[in-house]
This record gives sequence, C-alpha cells and structure tokens, in this order.
Amino acid sequence: MEIQSFNPPRRILMGPGPTDVPPRVLAALSRPTIGHLDPLFVKMMDELKSLLKYTFQTSSDYTMAVSAPGSAGMEACFVNLVEPGEKVIVCRNGVFGERMRENVMRCGGETIIVDDPWGRAVTPEKLEAALKAHPDTKIVAFVHAETSTGALSDAKTLCAIAKKYGCLTIVDTVTSLGGVEVQVDGWQMDAVYSGSQKCLSCVPGLSPVTFGKAAVEKIKQRKSPVQSWFLDQSLVMSYWSGEGKRAYHHTAPVNALYALHEALLLVQQETLEHVWLRHKTQHLNLRAGLEELGFEFIVPESERLPQLNTVYIPEGKDDVAVRSFLLQNYNLEIGAGLGAFAGKAWRIGLMGYGARNENVAVCLHALAKALKN
Repeated sequence: MEIQSFNPPRRILMGPGPTDVPPRVLAALSRPTIGHLDPLFVKMMDELKSLLKYTFQTSSDYTMAVSAPGSAGMEACFVNLVEPGEKVIVCRNGVFGERMRENVMRCGGETIIVDDPWGRAVTPEKLEAALKAHPDTKIVAFVHAETSTGALSDAKTLCAIAKKYGCLTIVDTVTSLGGVEVQVDGWQMDAVYSGSQKCLSCVPGLSPVTFGKAAVEKIKQRKSPVQSWFLDQSLVMSYWSGEGKRAYHHTAPVNALYALHEALLLVQQETLEHVWLRHKTQHLNLRAGLEELGFEFIVPESERLPQLNTVYIPEGKDDVAVRSFLLQNYNLEIGAGLGAFAGKAWRIGLMGYGARNENVAVCLHALAKALKN
C-alpha cells in the first residue's frame, strides 16, 4: 500500500469537541518552530500566561498550560493536591465526575460521592449535607460543565460551601472556560483545569490549569512526593515562572503553544463578556430551531449549558444512520450520547469559533433533511 499525505476534509465540528479552529489559530500553528528555551519563546510563554490569567479571571502566577489534553490537567490537579488517606468529596453527575473519583482512588484518597442524576446540575444542598457528615474532608471536586450531558452547575455556590467547611476545591472547566462565565478568584476556586479544544477553539492537546494560593501552599507542604514526575507542579512551574532563564523540565509543544497564544488573543480581543454573550445568543437561536423541529432538551433550561445542547433522539430515528447522513452530506459532525444516554441522545456543540450564525443555520437545515430522510 502506497501511503500518501493525509488531507482531511473541512468538517463543521458541532459535537462536544474538538471544535472548529479559526484560520488565525491554524496559521499560528504553522509558524517556524524555535527552541523551547529560546528567549523569544520564553517571552511568548509569559504572554500566554497573562492571556490565561485573563481568561480564567485570576491573578495567580501559578497559571500555565499542561503539555497534554484536559485529562492530564485533571490528573495534575489531583496528583498534586490529594495525598494518601485524605478524604475527598466528589460531586458526580456524569462521565467526568466519575473520572474525578477514579483519580482520587489512584492517589490513595478516600472518596465520598455526592450523586445527582445525569442531565442535572450538582445539588448544593447535597454537598453541604456530605460536608456536615464528613467534617474531616480536605477537598471538594466537581465538574462545572458536564460534557457528557450539557448540565451547568453553580460553581460559585459550590465553592462557597466548600470554603465554609475549610476545603480546597478542584474544578473541571473543560467545557465552560471561554463559553460561560468563569471567575476563578471571584468564586474562590483553588485548582482549575480546562482544555484547549473546546470553547477556546484551539487544537487538541493542551490543558490550561491554574492554582490559587491555598492550593500552592498545600502542594508545598505535601508529606509525600507527587506520584507523577511529569505533572509535579513544583517542577513544572520552574519552567513556566521566573525572570529570564527557565529550568528545563520537558520539551514543550512549541507550535501548539503558538496556537493557544493566538486563540487566547482572539478571546481577549473580543472580550470575555462578548464571548459569553455570543454563546448564549447562538444557543437561543439553535434552541428555537430545534424546538421547531420537535426536539426535546434533556437538561432543564435553568441548568443548561449554552455551548453543549443535549437532545433526545426522535422516536424511530437511528442514531448512527442520522449522524452518518450529516457527515456524508453536509460534512457536519454532531456528538453521540455517552453512558446512560448512549443511543438515546445527541450532543450538539456551539463552542468558540463554532458559535456563529452560519453553523446554526447549516445544522438546523441538515437535521431537518435528516429527519425526513
């Protein structure tokens, strides 16, 4: 078999991620590679940190991009903060809450689960009841925007409850950062991670993270070594911080960081407030069209994530057949259901660069054709 260059088609990505990447970001990815310790690259890293701090709405200097996808950002938070034997409350309302539980287990922590139904937000009263029942809890972990269902939880309230009981928080903002309001400092979040390929509209493979003062202090006072050398923040931050010369830790994904720099610059130039409003506006446009076609949303409106719309598959329609029709006839990708919703729901993304009029119009037109097919 003769192998030739791979030339992918231009898809319209309206699933749960990755999303459409703006031309400016793709162009940044193709710029000349320079060394990861080059003075000019170090200067770019400092700018990238500043842009991440703006996007997270934090002043913490312990803000950076993990050189791996969002799952590694999640693991970085857990392996640095959870020590063996410590009690951690995990709020679980979908796939990614369960992954938090698995991380606690692998760190040797003791997990207390606060469960909510798939498609619903985390219930603050359940978290408070669990904290009252387990006053020795050290950390509360929850998913702000559950990617498997499209449910948006009240991060501000959940963090306030955790602080009331003296706990640190680990928060998953993989699908929320750059799409809905996230206020790391204002909501007293301690360790937060995200992903490059969702509402930031960058290529997959990077995980923005930020650690607040209390989290940094916890890392410094650890009694046992961080179980992952690569994700040990006390080592990694020596590469991302400091004046002038940086300590070598690993070879950074240079071109991918160019792309993230450009993606975050686009966010800053548009302003966060306008970005959040754009996602909400396009969600309302999509919602109106989907309801006109007879679709039923799974998540109640008050708990619904604008950038990830989860709807029941209409009766009599085949999940795979419809999604294949969209891909083959419109180059349009929407997401299948996960876990409890596998074969029962579709996840339609409106993330970052993908949250625009033409994507909504194409999606609604294509779905209308698919339902008649």
